[in-house]
Amino acid sequence: MRLIAILMFVLAVLLLISLCLGAQQIPLTDLLAALIGHGDEINQIIIWQIRLPRSLLAILVGAGLGASGAALQGLLRNPLADPAVVGISSMASLFAAFILYSGLAATFAWMLYAGAMLGAGLAALFLLLLAFVRASATGLILGGVAMSAMATAATALLMNLSPNPWALSEIAYWLMGSVADRSLSDVLLAAPLILFGVLLLSRAGSGLDLLSLGEDTAASAGRSVSSTGKWVVIGSMLCVGVGVASAGAVGFVGLAAPHLVRPFVRHLPSRTLIPSALVGGILLLFADMVSRLLSGPGTPLYLGVVTALLGAPLFLFLVWKTQKEQI
Repeated sequence: MRLIAILMFVLAVLLLISLCLGAQQIPLTDLLAALIGHGDEINQIIIWQIRLPRSLLAILVGAGLGASGAALQGLLRNPLADPAVVGISSMASLFAAFILYSGLAATFAWMLYAGAMLGAGLAALFLLLLAFVRASATGLILGGVAMSAMATAATALLMNLSPNPWALSEIAYWLMGSVADRSLSDVLLAAPLILFGVLLLSRAGSGLDLLSLGEDTAASAGRSVSSTGKWVVIGSMLCVGVGVASAGAVGFVGLAAPHLVRPFVRHLPSRTLIPSALVGGILLLFADMVSRLLSGPGTPLYLGVVTALLGAPLFLFLVWKTQKEQI
């Protein structure tokens, strides 16, 4: 509980800093006045219509990715597992890219969410079926890697077949990830789905603790990969699907957050889930602040680029550490 309280405090402070920083600096006193509907009208517009939706959505998407990464690493017992590795993010991105390619997103904005959710749902269903036939943890992750590779190839094919440069650029820019130009309606749409997904993931906590002792031990206690996996897969479907629809393809948050939390919770999977959600929110909010501050006029630095630049070295370090431990 102390760790959760500390992380919530850090997240709140970072949110206030995020609302103050930007092309127009807003002092803390003016920020507080704008939040309660007083003070300068321009500041109120900047806070309520631009910065607050962007920051809240970054926290929500990061929380969903962080919790999903922690749950998947516990289920698969693999420190390198995250939503992108097992194919959920890639399938969500593929279906969302198809909606953009077909032009449906321009006519019906909600179709982008529907497409990403459908892709994530199909990927989650595939993993769920593997879990129900008692596939091993290795089988689950290899199936996810194969699905991710196919989805990435299909997305590249869509980009290759784009009818004009504008359609190609729309897909390419969306895949780089961003929470810019979002509204409070986007936040209200994403929040209940992601929070419900995190709730489902937390329900799998006790099963993940048993699985960490081995599949045979978990089975003797009435918990198997399939029984625990259904909560992990459905929760990840909601968190990742809505996250991809809201912010595009953002990687490495689900990988990094659990590793930052695990040393403080005695490596228990059940105690990793909620702190990982909070750390995920902190990481993505910080990455969005970096992208916002480093973006120049007409040359935005996309969120997915920042998370990749920050996360790729961590991924290489984890690969090296895992290989060293196996020697």
